[in-house]
Order: sequence, then C-alpha cells, then structure tokens
Amino acid sequence: MSVIAPKFKLSEFIKSLLDNAFWILLLLVLVGIPAISILLFAIEMPVINGELLTPFLALTWIADPSRTLPIIKAFMATDIFRVMAFPGFGFAALLAAGTIFVERKMLAKLQLRVGPFYCGKVEGILQLMGDGLKLISKEIIIPAKADKPIFWAAPVMFVGAAAAFVALIPVAPGWVVADVDLGLLGVFAVIGFFPIITILSAWSANSKFPFIGGIRALFQMVSFEIPLILSLLGVVILTGTLNLSEIAASQSSFPWIVFLPVGAVVFFITMLAELERIPFDLPEAESEIVAGWLTELSGMMYGLVQLGTYLKLYAFAALFVVLFLGGWNGPMVVPPFPAEIITDGIVMGPITAKIPGLPVFTQEMLNGTLWFVLKTVGVIFFILLPRGVFPRIRIDMLLSLGWTKLIGLAFVNIFIALGLLYAGVLGPGGLQ
Repeated sequence: MSVIAPKFKLSEFIKSLLDNAFWILLLLVLVGIPAISILLFAIEMPVINGELLTPFLALTWIADPSRTLPIIKAFMATDIFRVMAFPGFGFAALLAAGTIFVERKMLAKLQLRVGPFYCGKVEGILQLMGDGLKLISKEIIIPAKADKPIFWAAPVMFVGAAAAFVALIPVAPGWVVADVDLGLLGVFAVIGFFPIITILSAWSANSKFPFIGGIRALFQMVSFEIPLILSLLGVVILTGTLNLSEIAASQSSFPWIVFLPVGAVVFFITMLAELERIPFDLPEAESEIVAGWLTELSGMMYGLVQLGTYLKLYAFAALFVVLFLGGWNGPMVVPPFPAEIITDGIVMGPITAKIPGLPVFTQEMLNGTLWFVLKTVGVIFFILLPRGVFPRIRIDMLLSLGWTKLIGLAFVNIFIALGLLYAGVLGPGGLQ
C-alpha cells in the first residue's frame, strides 16, 4: 500500500508556530526570569568602568541602551567574540544545524520519504533537538582491544581541524578569526589533516569494517587533493596573493568563476569527494560496510564527528564563495544609516531617544555578511542536491576520475589563467 505524504497547509503551520511560541513565552516567564534573578543575586559580580556590577546596576544597563551598546560593541571587537560567536564557531555551528534540517526536508521532498513529513512540530525542527538529546544520552562503547587514547582523541581532533578550517574563512571586510597572509596555504594544511585523522580513527577501533572504510577514505581523499590544490592555482595566478581576504576583495568587479569556470567545476567535484558526499560516499557505503570508518563510534563520539563533518561542509562552501563567487561583494542592498541616528538619536513620536553607539554594525559589514551568507547557502544547496538525485559510483571510476580527468582539467584551468594574464585581459590595463 502506498503512503501519500500530507500537503503543506499554511494555517496549520501558523497555528503550530503560535502554539510553540505560547509555551516558550510561558516557560520563559515562569522559569527563565526567576532563574536569572536568582543567579544574579548569588554570584560575585565584577568591577566594570570603576563600578561594581550589582544585579540592580546590570538590570539598569539592560534597560538603558546608551550604557549597554558601548559594552556590547567593545565585546564584539574582542577575539573571544570572533572565535566563539561570529564569524567563528557559533555562526558556523548555527549554519551547520540549519544544513542538517534543510537536507532532511529536501531529501524527503525529492525521494518521498514519509518520516520527515510527520516527525516533530514546526516542520520537524524539534527533531534536531531530539537527535541531540539521543546522542548525549546514549552509552559510549569502546571496542575490545581498541587503542583507547587514539580512539577517544580522533573525534575531538576531527572537530578541531574543522574549526581551524572555519577560522581561516573571511565573512566580511575585517571579519575573520585568523587573517593570515598565507591563508590559502593554511587551508591546504588543515585539509591535509583529515585523511590522517580518518585512518587513525579507523585503525584504532580494531575492527575490519572501520578499517576498510578508512582505507577507502584515504584513497579517495589523497587522489582528489591534488586536483583540488591545482584547481586553485588559477585564482592565485590572477590575484598574486594567498591571503583569502585579498582574494575576496579582488573580485569587486567580476567573480573569478566568470574567467575560470573550469577551475570552479573541478574544485566543486573535488570538494564533494573530500566531504565524502554522494556520489563519492564510498568510505561510508552503508549497504556494503555498514557505516565505514564511523562503524564503531557511538553516542557523542559519533555526534562530534557529525558536527565536524557539517562544519567542514560549511567551510568548503564558504571557501568556494571566497575563491570563485566574489566573497562578500555584491550590490549595496542595505540602505545607508541616516546621520541623525548617530548624532541626534532616533525620533519615536513625541520622544527623541539619543542612543550613542548606534549602529552596532556598519553598512558595509551588514551588506557583506548578507551576500556572503546568501552565496554560501546557495553553494550548500548544490552540495546537498546530488544526494537526492545521483547514485554512488564504483571505486575504480572514482580513482580514474581523480587521477586522470580532473588533474588534466586543472592544468587546462592553469593555462587559461596564464593566457588571460599575458593577453592583458586581466591585470594592469585589463578588466581587473
């Protein structure tokens, strides 16, 4: 008997939104505010600007934007904020969580998977929390005779390498965790750690299934890393720099994909292979070797690897945007902030509120971040799409594609870049 998925109804969706908003507000009022009040009175408060931060003073600052905004802006300029919140781990993890949700719903639409249509409230967004609670509560099982130190360390190293990858990607002018002159070389160095971590994790489990998956992953990553690196040399030749912020800024007139489409295609295909996404998911082939090198990982050890996988997916998509799609460059869609907001304050009816510190972000920052996020989300969609429409290829086809065709196309891309530079199309006197 065939099962037909229910149709989307806007009225039911709005009703579920209001239903959940009601319960969230009720819990916030009954539990959240009393808990924060008890916490503020119980802990020892620090001294800020010569004033002891008492609970009453903290509440005064919260209610007075003219005192809160300068503190917030000063905190946003610190390295801790950039690493933990934006554009570092918090921002990347939020996009990664959204990617998991979109992937589940998109595959359900493409392949008529019934479960995601019914599971969870608000279009199934609560399923993410359910998955997280399940992973946290599951027992972590260590295989017999496993190399325990390496087995424990591998998932942590995987997340650490993915976070280091994220730290090198600029989001907007001046907004990057680590703005280094040799940023592209740093990316290659971080990517080189993933095969090592994968094979170490597979070997330390002392099981044939993870080991077979690990060997497959090693073959795949090594055979595709060479065309991956070669495909980026065209951009380096045209820009003359390895700094990712300067590469993004150099595309203010045209994105490099206009001049180097072959390099962009090669990079996208190798990116799918590095991410072990379909049609290159041989290391995890569920029907052949259970789950590949992840077979013996359980509980939050598996959860850490999944978190690192989606952080890596976001970082690769963002790198594609920076290298080929112009990074944060785009038409100015955010209107300029009126000068009177900064000098005279905001007029709200009969009241004029003078709030120093506004705006919190500059116009360039907001516009750049908007374009960067839109482009990155678009690239992530095209990374997810093959999982719903392509079958898995054989390993001999995979190795032949990596070692012959893609390397040849990568060299064609280098010759195109050299031709554009020496023909005067680009560079001094050219278009860019």
